[in-house]
Amino acid sequence: MKQLLSIFILLISLQVTAQPDRWQQAVAYTMDINMDVKKHQFTGTQHLVYYNNSPDTLTKVYYHLYFNAFQPGSMMDVRSRNIADPDSRVGDRIFHLKADEIGYQKIKSLKHDGVSVDYKVAGTILEVTLDKPILPNSHTTFDMDFEAQVPLQIRRSGRDNKEGIDYSMAQWYPKISEYDYMGWHPNPYVGREFHGVWGSFEVNITIDPCYIIGGTGYLQNANEIGHGYQEEGLKVKKQKKDVTWRFKADKIMDFVWTADPDYTVTKKQVPDGPLLYFVYQKNKETEESWAQLPNYMVKTFQYMSNRFGTYPYKQYSFIQGGDGGMEYPMATLVTGNRKLASLISVSVHEGIHSWYQHLLGTNESLYCWMDEGFTVYASNETKGFLYNDNKDRHQGSFKGYKQLVESGNEEPSSLHADHFNTNWAYGTAAYSKGSLFLHQLSYIVGMDAFNKGMKKYFDTWKFKHPNPNDFIRIMEKESGMVLDWYLNYWINTTKTIDYGIKSVVGDDSKTSITLERIGEIPMPIDLQVTYKNGKTALYYIPLRIMRGEKPNEGTNITRIVKKDWAWTNPTYTFEIDNKEGEISEIKIDPSARMADIVKGNNVYRIGD
Repeated sequence: MKQLLSIFILLISLQVTAQPDRWQQAVAYTMDINMDVKKHQFTGTQHLVYYNNSPDTLTKVYYHLYFNAFQPGSMMDVRSRNIADPDSRVGDRIFHLKADEIGYQKIKSLKHDGVSVDYKVAGTILEVTLDKPILPNSHTTFDMDFEAQVPLQIRRSGRDNKEGIDYSMAQWYPKISEYDYMGWHPNPYVGREFHGVWGSFEVNITIDPCYIIGGTGYLQNANEIGHGYQEEGLKVKKQKKDVTWRFKADKIMDFVWTADPDYTVTKKQVPDGPLLYFVYQKNKETEESWAQLPNYMVKTFQYMSNRFGTYPYKQYSFIQGGDGGMEYPMATLVTGNRKLASLISVSVHEGIHSWYQHLLGTNESLYCWMDEGFTVYASNETKGFLYNDNKDRHQGSFKGYKQLVESGNEEPSSLHADHFNTNWAYGTAAYSKGSLFLHQLSYIVGMDAFNKGMKKYFDTWKFKHPNPNDFIRIMEKESGMVLDWYLNYWINTTKTIDYGIKSVVGDDSKTSITLERIGEIPMPIDLQVTYKNGKTALYYIPLRIMRGEKPNEGTNITRIVKKDWAWTNPTYTFEIDNKEGEISEIKIDPSARMADIVKGNNVYRIGD
């Protein structure tokens, strides 16, 4: 009865908080898992309550079977062996896995509302044909028995990673696909991004008692388990037989866990925030850096909650595991044998994914730049705060973007994550160009509107799967500008920005300046004029298509707003008075937030 009440509250919560025109599905998983650590296999039962909140009648459902990607000849294997720049963590290793080393998920039985149903498996997708359709605004149940083998190949998930972590259990269970206003999203897994349905999870994992588990959710029986998870003062019973770890979590899209007999668990409370867990192997490689990590992560969660939106869960775990860094609800897996700076960097990035993936829930397969790019931007800003560093921390994103542009291999950021021709193009489009999307947007609308917009975006769209238009509409409302042109140019094309100072002609009283738009993406222009007496003036040229202008960001610099620039015009000429005397320098974009690919023509020095 309590479980049904919890599911009902979850369903109502998801319906009430959603936008009036944006329904979304809901799920409630209950899973019992029995892990055989000698065979690296497990059996499981899954009871799934599925809420069809859509206006559509569903005659099929789809599940993801991610472990099936770790087999010779799988789409992930073939993709890795044929792409021009394969991920070094995979290469051709899947192709050489033996029968007892591959990954698999096998469905033993599947019932819909108590009746067995037909299904077929195509690689990493389970396609289920329903005898009884799921009607709009109704709920239904699925009961599944399955077995699985954990692959001896770490790509986010797997066993025996290079640092000696036994089990990194990501994408480990049959996971129902998302169905939304765009339809089903049963994308075969080739090692890129994910999408999921908001819901509740009750996961019970039975395993050898020497193992310590870290992961998503709140441990329900800490007094039985111990291993650093128990509350102060509780006595832990020594176990001789397998023990069951019982976890629960609500309003999440996925569930990850790890297991290793050599884990150490430490804690750190964020004031007015979550309790942070740090789960790692304590040794000479990790002892010093992991001891210092908690203080940095406390500051990270405080900064992010203050600037970008409040983290709502009561817990988060940083767990040594996986093959680099990968985010999941309420937890991240990171390789842990790192110097402190590297450990902080990966932990900050993966932790911030809680905001830009696991709280907003963007479809990161379709909009990878909204997940990775927004996370990179916030990570750069957070690290500036942590290190009290005022330098431009976004130059790395610009350099990576510029290199790809010059290579001729760039593809639009709007491309589905699985279908980029190279990992280089995907990574740059998602991480670098996605980060620059925000950095430039702060230039266009001004920092005040931008910061307010970022927080409003999070508060408005958390738990609601926003798309690009949802984000840009928030920014339009905050800035009073029209911004669809920017979204279209920067995300849907590979056009570039390049402005230059074409000519400067003057006499004792006036100076005529002609600017030119060389690249195809139009932008508003900040132009700073510096005089030989040390004084400066800022000239602002709005872009006509914006239908607005940003406020003056430089409180100590006089700003003159000029007539707007029509995007069709390749040049723009205006005059300035020389009342301050001789000009020493004229500079486009003094804040350096525009991703202008040719910086050399942005500065004109008198006498050069």
